[in-house]
Amino acid sequence: MIFTTQKADSLGAVSSILCLIHCIATPFIFMAQTSLLTCCSSTPGWWKLIDYIFLAISFLAVYRSTHTTANTWIKPALWISWSLLFFVIINEKATWISLQENVIFIPTLSLILLHLYNRKYCKCDTDACCIH
Repeated sequence: MIFTTQKADSLGAVSSILCLIHCIATPFIFMAQTSLLTCCSSTPGWWKLIDYIFLAISFLAVYRSTHTTANTWIKPALWISWSLLFFVIINEKATWISLQENVIFIPTLSLILLHLYNRKYCKCDTDACCIH
């Protein structure tokens, strides 16, 4: 399979880093927008869609990483982190409970660190998929 554990962990780490940048940049972009334009205070639809794209990519990366890792504790850790990220993003849209905006950094940073850590644990049928 082309989507090896190394690629899954690299993709997961990069996706989580981009998600983190997206989360950090959002308040600054909209502060700048509101100071320039007073007519349009709502978030553009394409910007909101990025959250779901990151969720889908990170789901695929976590799914593949957990199926090819030799480390047993990393599997639940990746799924817990992804589940927390999913909950925070969906909660932000549905506002079930009031959470601080910075809460999203916890699962995002944990996914980055777990994917980077998991890169050294490869369990594959061939040696080729474990090449760094």
